[in-house]
Amino acid sequence: MKGGEVMQGVEQMQYVQFGVGEESYGIRIAEVHEIIRMQEITEIPNCQFYVMGVINLRGKIIPVISLRALFSLDEDVYSKATRIVVVHHQEESIGIIVDRVYKVTTFHDIQPPPERVGGINGAYFTGIGLTESELVGILKIDEVLLRD
Repeated sequence: MKGGEVMQGVEQMQYVQFGVGEESYGIRIAEVHEIIRMQEITEIPNCQFYVMGVINLRGKIIPVISLRALFSLDEDVYSKATRIVVVHHQEESIGIIVDRVYKVTTFHDIQPPPERVGGINGAYFTGIGLTESELVGILKIDEVLLRD
């Protein structure tokens, strides 16, 4: 959200829901450019620990980060379900590796995040979306991508 923007019509916003480890997370669909299959990542030396490298997406070089590394989870073997969620952030495209993508969903109730969500800094979340069967951490892309 931009400064001064009021969060209204929350129940109408759509989110891409995905899994990392045992947990479910969401990103506003407006921030998602596309979802692609896992591909070979070229490592870049001297990057942050969670930056896996870069990919070539139709001639454009895109940095790729791992939410597993960022959230201090053990890296897992990539599977057929592993995806790269490409988001637009400040006129730049960035890939986020997730274990699996579930669906596009809406939440009828979004609660403010606690200070810590399952051992992860609550600043990474704009809220917790409630579904009939689970809680989904809604990621704050600014915090996730601008981490020092």
